[in-house]
Amino acid sequence: MARNIQSLERAAAMLRLLAGGERRLGLSDIASALGLAKGTAHGILRTLQHEGFVEQDDASGRYQLGAELLRLGTTYLDVHELRARALVWTDDLARSSGESVHLGVLHQQGVLIVHHVFRPDDSRQVLEIGAMQPLHSTALGKVLSAYDPVAHSEAMEADRKPFTERTVCGPEDFEQLLDLTRARGYAADVEETWEGVASVAAPIHDRRRMPVGAVGITGAVERVCREGEVRPELIAAVRDCARAVSRDLGAGRF
Repeated sequence: MARNIQSLERAAAMLRLLAGGERRLGLSDIASALGLAKGTAHGILRTLQHEGFVEQDDASGRYQLGAELLRLGTTYLDVHELRARALVWTDDLARSSGESVHLGVLHQQGVLIVHHVFRPDDSRQVLEIGAMQPLHSTALGKVLSAYDPVAHSEAMEADRKPFTERTVCGPEDFEQLLDLTRARGYAADVEETWEGVASVAAPIHDRRRMPVGAVGITGAVERVCREGEVRPELIAAVRDCARAVSRDLGAGRF
């Protein structure tokens, strides 16, 4: 039986780590997480950086996934039916809300971002297609956990670590949050994952009325929220977008 190539296994593990919950990781963090010597980790990172699969932030020295990896990933994502059906509706949502829009699906105990529409202004933004978000704290993740039994199991079995003091981690409190999500038809994340950031998301269903993804908007708390709650007009816009994509997938009226 052919033996696996250790250097490739380590590089693959490194890319999976960088695709996880943290947006950027330092050399020490990567080496420690993978049980590698710093010199070994640095050598792999330099190779991945040279090939465009990893980028290093000049200011902090931390690493993140590179544009080349995301470009290769979109070869698959571009043919994903959900993404194709959502293109027009997510563009409309970004224009009407003034915020960035994310489309996510369940993948490896998290939310994989399969489509990202930039906030319609001139600010500097980073394309997040291919990024992973946690199930228990993000609006997209909570929607998937509420409507998809597989996502629910993944979220309940995962280590629901607190990202901020507002993150809901306890099993009973989290279940109550999912009950509320199903009752309202949407989920919110007000500084539960990132300080100063709020989001709201709603589920997308297919022709079998099965949950296949979630769509949401993300932005600064002061724009998305009013008196600590997500603005009603933004909730309505996100739910309308989710229903429109669901109809295009054959789900009928929700």
